[in-house]
Amino acid sequence: MASSMSEYLQQDMECEGLLECIHGLKQLDRECFRVLVESEEPLTIDEVADRVDRERSTAYRSIQRLLQTGFIQKEQVNYDQGGYYHVYYPTDPEQIADDMQRMLNDWYAKMGQLIQEFEDKYDERVEPVTVES
Repeated sequence: MASSMSEYLQQDMECEGLLECIHGLKQLDRECFRVLVESEEPLTIDEVADRVDRERSTAYRSIQRLLQTGFIQKEQVNYDQGGYYHVYYPTDPEQIADDMQRMLNDWYAKMGQLIQEFEDKYDERVEPVTVES
């Protein structure tokens, strides 16, 4: 994983790398997301865990990270006799892309502000160097 922006820019990235880059998601999170995208119907935690060959608790943590980032949705399914369970499905890709674009725009504005603060702070302290011929 890259530790600086210049390292990220030098890497060959795929669009799924945005999951890691923007949201800090892990490889397992990407696998769980892929499983949900490829499924024709919403899946339970147990079904996701089986498809990524992990323990239920491990898959659950990954699903929780995906929920927090908004990449997936959760729906409650009620039993006729009482009780319920949850199923998970991917969020509309257009909504995810809009959210990532908004986050990127916010980050860009914040970095611009910090760069200006840097320039203002150090411009006052550094005397221009003049070279005499």
